[in-house]
Amino acid sequence: MSDHAFVVGGTRFIGRHTVAEFREAGYDVTIFNRGSHDDPFADDDGVDHREGDRTVEADLRRAALAVDPDVVVDCVAYEPRDVHTATDVFADVDAYVYVSSGAAYGVERIPKREDGTPLCDCSAEQAVDDSPETYGPRKAEGDRAVFAAADRGVNAMSIRPPVVYGPHDYTERFDYWIDRVESHDRVVVPGDGTNLWHLVYVEDVAAAIRTVAEAGRPGEAYNVGDGHAPTLGEWVELLADACETTVEPVFASERELGAVGCSAEEFPLYRDPPHLLSTAKLRALGWEPRAHETALSATVADHRRSDRTGRENGPDRETERRLLEVLDTVE
Repeated sequence: MSDHAFVVGGTRFIGRHTVAEFREAGYDVTIFNRGSHDDPFADDDGVDHREGDRTVEADLRRAALAVDPDVVVDCVAYEPRDVHTATDVFADVDAYVYVSSGAAYGVERIPKREDGTPLCDCSAEQAVDDSPETYGPRKAEGDRAVFAAADRGVNAMSIRPPVVYGPHDYTERFDYWIDRVESHDRVVVPGDGTNLWHLVYVEDVAAAIRTVAEAGRPGEAYNVGDGHAPTLGEWVELLADACETTVEPVFASERELGAVGCSAEEFPLYRDPPHLLSTAKLRALGWEPRAHETALSATVADHRRSDRTGRENGPDRETERRLLEVLDTVE
């Protein structure tokens, strides 16, 4: 009899790849969500789908009783109370894995380490506020809920990815840069191109989730990230290679960006100060990330099949064109 994984979420991005990862490893899988998105596993007899609202405890308990899973992966716990409820409902499973975030870290360190870098504080008001500004504090408080559950004897663990990219990425942050590289010979890159935001390929996140479920220790958190953390300027060059094209990155200072009413923070994947996660703890469990060539080949191919452009995530091309004119004049 196969082990059974219960994935809260499971049809969009990280959850979708997580389902595929567990299926490839021989698990039966049940997806639990509200059914508001198409089910990509509708034709897979090894994947069951139960509709329910994870924020409604009765829905979660009914599904838990019906499925009796071995592993639970919680991809869509956005408030700490979600984690408290889930670790109570699934207190007896072999592994409960909470998908947290690198945003949970509350201080800037290079790199950020699970056992040494403090987490964000989270007030009672922040814990129930769904704005982007409280995302990190809410994820951090979810981590603390995992640790508290482990102290009660629950086999609960968490995994902390930074920004995730790859096929089916509905955020379109990475698509912005693919679209720019594929569509134009010259691409504006904010700053001097050396700003660093550690990213991670989605299939590596899915593999890390299974690794933690099978080999992680209760009460522990595990960072996950690409093996090499390119700067934004390097990402543009890597994408040009993946797209089999050439592109000229044009770097623009904050002052130069301001000349056209723009700022560096408007560009997706720009971050100052740098954000880098240590992944040594996860690697010690046997996990290894894929090479960028593999990850970007699949990511670009999916981008081309989709209708995603990411253009809404950053400055429009007209603004970029005006900036290039300013920079050419200065030169």
